[in-house]
Amino acid sequence: MEHHDLGEPTRQLLERAGLDAEATAALVRTALDEDLAYGPDVTTAATVPGEQWVEASIRARGGGVVAGLPLAIATFDLVMGAGGWRPRSLVDDGSVVQPGDEVLAVQAQTRGLLTAERTALNFVGHLSGVATATASWAEAVAPARVRDTRKTLPGLRVLEKYAVRCGGGVNHRMGLGDAALIKDNHVVAAGGVAEAVMAVRAAAPQMPLEVECDRVSQVGEAITAGADLILLDNMTVDELREAVALGRLERRPILFEASGGLTLASAAAVAATGVDFVAVGALTHSAAVLDLGLDVHRVIPRSVGSSGD
Repeated sequence: MEHHDLGEPTRQLLERAGLDAEATAALVRTALDEDLAYGPDVTTAATVPGEQWVEASIRARGGGVVAGLPLAIATFDLVMGAGGWRPRSLVDDGSVVQPGDEVLAVQAQTRGLLTAERTALNFVGHLSGVATATASWAEAVAPARVRDTRKTLPGLRVLEKYAVRCGGGVNHRMGLGDAALIKDNHVVAAGGVAEAVMAVRAAAPQMPLEVECDRVSQVGEAITAGADLILLDNMTVDELREAVALGRLERRPILFEASGGLTLASAAAVAATGVDFVAVGALTHSAAVLDLGLDVHRVIPRSVGSSGD
């Protein structure tokens, strides 16, 4: 399939969301090509008149937080071109919706809309699921903040971390080069926590640095070595409280993040230990899809579809 270009309004919408327009378009093209790898949409071509336009909408079939509508709009642009469809109403990403709520209404060429339907819904359903899961965690751990991890689907990290922001979460590092995280294997390779911290400080003195500790005894060592952010991995509530207390004895601010084996049921108790962040890989690797569907409401006269009304 030969794809159209993104329209300027769509580019602006993606940029306002903090998403690179060209990179996003490339992801959408890849997804569309999966559906069209074996030829054009044979069912739609056989059943839908070529010049037909319709009114349709995407509605929530479950309750949650919407994320990813700019991806649906980008999908429609790439399939139909900016002149082949137009939005009639649109909720903002980050909005809370209930079953039956309309999130995007359009007038569009029927053939293009049905060809784009599944790709658009796949993006919005998955990203809305991430945002919905994040919102649940954000509420459960307040006043601590919930953060994501690098446990993302290959190729979708930027989008999934965008969805985390839509749900009220905070992004951790985007990759291996924008922040340093000293984990247990780095400690073994460097010869100890202090040695690992000194090595990173020497190599990248301005780089944000976090140190993972899985024992309270390591926390004091990390603090002494100069760590400003400490990841408390797989600790009990009592151990978390003890670790945070060590940091509060220092004159300089030290932030703490809890991770490992966390559940929504235990989230409030973990947050009550005084940690600043709670890291949850399940936000991205296990989020359930938010159920949404696209429904055609009526066929509209061709003159309406082409007039710009």
